[in-house]
Amino acid sequence: MLYEFQLWFYNCALIAYYLKALGKIQRRVVLQILGAFKTSLSYSIEAIAGLIPIKLHLQKLRGRSQLYGYKLPPSHLVCSLIDSSFSTSSNLKANALDSLTNQQCSLVKGYLIDMANRSNECFPSFAPLDSEFSPGHRVIDNFSDRISFNVCEKEKDNKSRAYQLDEMVLKSFSSSFITIIISDASIKNNVTTSIAHIHTLCCSNH
Repeated sequence: MLYEFQLWFYNCALIAYYLKALGKIQRRVVLQILGAFKTSLSYSIEAIAGLIPIKLHLQKLRGRSQLYGYKLPPSHLVCSLIDSSFSTSSNLKANALDSLTNQQCSLVKGYLIDMANRSNECFPSFAPLDSEFSPGHRVIDNFSDRISFNVCEKEKDNKSRAYQLDEMVLKSFSSSFITIIISDASIKNNVTTSIAHIHTLCCSNH
């Protein structure tokens, strides 16, 4: 059902009808999976079944397909239509997106426009061999006196542990120079799951 959905799922496209139809299909499948009542809310049963809304799923697939377009060789037709510098034909250069005026670009809608706009975004990247990742240059090495770890131990009493954590949180509330990072991780069925929460107090002077 999602074959070549990029032809109709793009920015400024009339996609309400298609999303409504796909949403009905997904809702029917979720009801069959859970055996829930037909009056159940779509978002609630989708969350229980572990499925995201169909629109968000299409956005994820569209983003992946756009990133895949950047792996194409420069001689590919898609690259020629986006950037005229890759085109060897005069006809393709005239129709390339970067040769259009701003008014023409505002009138043109489609998947290639979204891909060209995505190419202008800044993708975060880091160097795995940067000096900040080596011992002696890391934040924990340079500011060891300002970083403290509080590892949870299952053997301790839960009540005393909760009291200790409450004291730490109240202490962070009293100072804007303290940041608390809470993290947890687990391994189940050879799948690692981790979650982290960063809390800091931001104060503004008036």
